[in-house]
Amino acid sequence: MTITRLMIAALTTLTFSGPLLAEQIGSVDTVFKIFGPDHKIIVEAFDDPDVKNVTCYISRAKTGGIKGGLGLAEDTSDAAISCQQVGPVELSDKIAQGKAEGEVVFRQRTSLIFKKLQVVRFFDKKRNALVYLTYSDKVVDGSPKNALSAVPIMPWH
Repeated sequence: MTITRLMIAALTTLTFSGPLLAEQIGSVDTVFKIFGPDHKIIVEAFDDPDVKNVTCYISRAKTGGIKGGLGLAEDTSDAAISCQQVGPVELSDKIAQGKAEGEVVFRQRTSLIFKKLQVVRFFDKKRNALVYLTYSDKVVDGSPKNALSAVPIMPWH
């Protein structure tokens, strides 16, 4: 296998690795680009992989243009999140005992290699709620931009 093929395989693995993939719900264009795709805001949904019946929706910026179309652009750190209970919530023992605090439940690359958008989960035992925090980080320098969503665990009838 050539060095080029090895590099492509490694880059593909880095680009598509993560705890979970999101389903794109829709998008809106924000800036028209003559060459390449427009800048846009993408709305995606994912289910918490470890908590049954909790779905989160994320809106995030997606850079267009030639670099964006080729996957070489770095997306901005702007994102919002909203999570809901969609059925009877079932917590694992690990989460209920507070042993999974800050666990990554979603990760999306927002640049070729160094930057990613993450969602981490906390369990607020006192208020019986799940708290989801989204933020962007880089290998060297992250962003203080973040968003939060809380899901009170309610009986489901």
